[in-house]
Amino acid sequence: MDLNGLTVRDRAPKPRAQGVTWCIDDGLPMGAFQDIIRSFHRLVDGVKFGWGTALVTDCLQEKIDVLREYGVDYAFGGTLFEAYWIQKRWDAYVDLVERYDCPVVEISDGTITLSAGDRHRIIRDLERHVRVFTEVGSKNPAEAATWLVEDWVELIERDRESGSSMVILEARESGTSGLCLPSGEIRSDLADGILSSGLDPAYLMFEAPQKAHQVYWVNKIGSHVNLSNIPMTGIINLETLRLGLRSDTFQFISEPSRIFLPPKTR
Repeated sequence: MDLNGLTVRDRAPKPRAQGVTWCIDDGLPMGAFQDIIRSFHRLVDGVKFGWGTALVTDCLQEKIDVLREYGVDYAFGGTLFEAYWIQKRWDAYVDLVERYDCPVVEISDGTITLSAGDRHRIIRDLERHVRVFTEVGSKNPAEAATWLVEDWVELIERDRESGSSMVILEARESGTSGLCLPSGEIRSDLADGILSSGLDPAYLMFEAPQKAHQVYWVNKIGSHVNLSNIPMTGIINLETLRLGLRSDTFQFISEPSRIFLPPKTR
């Protein structure tokens, strides 16, 4: 792709199937939110209203209107689903999703215990109407430390078979659990094991709230890696990493003829 006379990696236009960037809104004021989406919507595929912020955001509908205007998907955080589920308020949760016409629903059990049967049924029920993203991994650092590669792969494959269109790998909005150590460092043993298992990265989305996480995954998989929990103020920074316009991924510029092909889709 030519960018003002400079050869950079190709980036598919929206709507993208790969190389997607999902940001997390942790409660930005309406003016700042609108300015960011209006300025950078070409680079943003979706916005997640983090954890339960959707319930306490008075301007939620106004934010959604902005996202719709600029062709950006949105979803409520998986923790909000878990809160409704633990109180046995499933119908109320579905009503909320329908009221705001959510194009994507995130299902997770990073805090609660959700049986395999319930998870399968929920995904099946929802995927007939909306795109379902599921999240795999524990938000509890002590529990996350006990997970083996086999645990991650089994749950990812199970969700894909149930109908999840994208499986998110947990790291939290802080990047301190799931695939990450409490220090924020990515567990490379897990990353290597998951990627060498035969799973198609096209169906995986990695939570990468910190620059170090983004650098790791872009270098590991390529500019077409799917990343989420990107801070709203970090959109441009991530795009320059994808294109090799920062020293951390400069090999993408220094080797412009080296072609990175995305994995084959099913």
